[in-house]
Amino acid sequence: MAKSTKGTASLTFLGATGTVTGSKMLLKAGGRSLLVDCGLFQGLKALRLRNWAPLAVAPRSIDGVLLTHAHLDHSGYLPVLVKQGFSGRVHSTFGTRDLCKILLADAGHLQEEEARYANKHALSRHAPALPLYTRQEALASMSSFSPVRFRQTVQIADKFSATLVPAGHLLGAASAIVDTAGRRFVFSGDLGRQHDVIMQPPSEVEAADYLVVESTYGNRLHHAADPGRDPEAVLADAITRAVARGGIIVIPAFAVGRAQAVMYLLWRLQQRRAIPSLPIYLNSPMAADATRLYQQHASEHRLTAEQCRAAFSVAHIVKTPEESQALNSRVGPMLIISASGMATGGRVLHHLKAFAPDPRNMILLVGFQAAGTRGASIEAGADAIKIHGQYVPLRAEVVKIEGLSAHADYAEILDWLKAFKRPPRQTFITHGEPPAADELRRRIEESLGWKVTVPEYRDHVELD
Repeated sequence: MAKSTKGTASLTFLGATGTVTGSKMLLKAGGRSLLVDCGLFQGLKALRLRNWAPLAVAPRSIDGVLLTHAHLDHSGYLPVLVKQGFSGRVHSTFGTRDLCKILLADAGHLQEEEARYANKHALSRHAPALPLYTRQEALASMSSFSPVRFRQTVQIADKFSATLVPAGHLLGAASAIVDTAGRRFVFSGDLGRQHDVIMQPPSEVEAADYLVVESTYGNRLHHAADPGRDPEAVLADAITRAVARGGIIVIPAFAVGRAQAVMYLLWRLQQRRAIPSLPIYLNSPMAADATRLYQQHASEHRLTAEQCRAAFSVAHIVKTPEESQALNSRVGPMLIISASGMATGGRVLHHLKAFAPDPRNMILLVGFQAAGTRGASIEAGADAIKIHGQYVPLRAEVVKIEGLSAHADYAEILDWLKAFKRPPRQTFITHGEPPAADELRRRIEESLGWKVTVPEYRDHVELD
């Protein structure tokens, strides 16, 4: 049961509790309400069903939305919110706005395609199967955006003063600082790395009365002293091994952030002649569109304009469905980068159907795999995965490359927290599966002595 206490402002946790998806936090003060993030639930069916259930608060009663970044687990519910009556403004950085235009439209398109496929093959118990929202509804929601620059303060509904500072997670990603009712609330968003392959490190935040911090990797370290775990070296070794046996390498990659990082590493390996020559394909229209934005938002990442052009031309961009289908009849060696990163949808599913049964081939996992996703099943060593209603044998070699995550690990999160000049009154840990969230709670309590809570779904906390 949701817990509640009394106070002058309140927080309600409507997602990203006990999971890394569905981020939504409702901040209320002075009779006004601000939704921080508006994410889609993904992964386990029990979580995905929450996307279809009525929101705990009427969308038309929400005065504004503040997005930390564009990934669907933080933005993907926005078209539903607008469709159901939200008429306020959506505040984000310009990078987040630009990426949302790509990601939300693609999400709507994929949902339409999945519903069409389910109806054609009678795969749904619903007649007819319907998309959560359409591509057109996603595009219509973009008219709600009012983007701001990093560190520019915006007033929302006369009660909230909000500032977005760089979080380093991907283009446009921010931590949100919200002042209201005489208190400062800080929402970390997804924190990036100090030494990310592409992105600049997250900005420090010095003070908060109440802090909400992510915990995706709250129980993990990305790098060990063992050089054998260096992601670039592991990538080179895996590709060399697969090419030697004539295999095809499939990399499920998030279209925004991870696909670009992988292309950059492949370019660096090619420059050093550390991998054999082989055809490389980027088969994700969304990733291709997102890649162009890296040149438009150059100040947010480490790459020069020349490096951007060279690295992002390492792969042939697959443009048409026919060209995508033709890849499945090719023989190796070749390498395909395709979305989605957790194999929950997109063109990568067709490549997995074609290539997962052959032991000469390889599936390279380069990102976090949430519980209930096909990617998590692949990582766990399943002998078959269900795609489009059929079980596909999984005989290809599976390699997980650690250290490419765009999320800070627990040591990096603690370093970010140590920049605070005084402890928050209360710290809430979200956006992590239970072991990760609880481990980060323990580490913060023991190393910093802060008061820490791990909220549950729909917990409502009133704050003095």
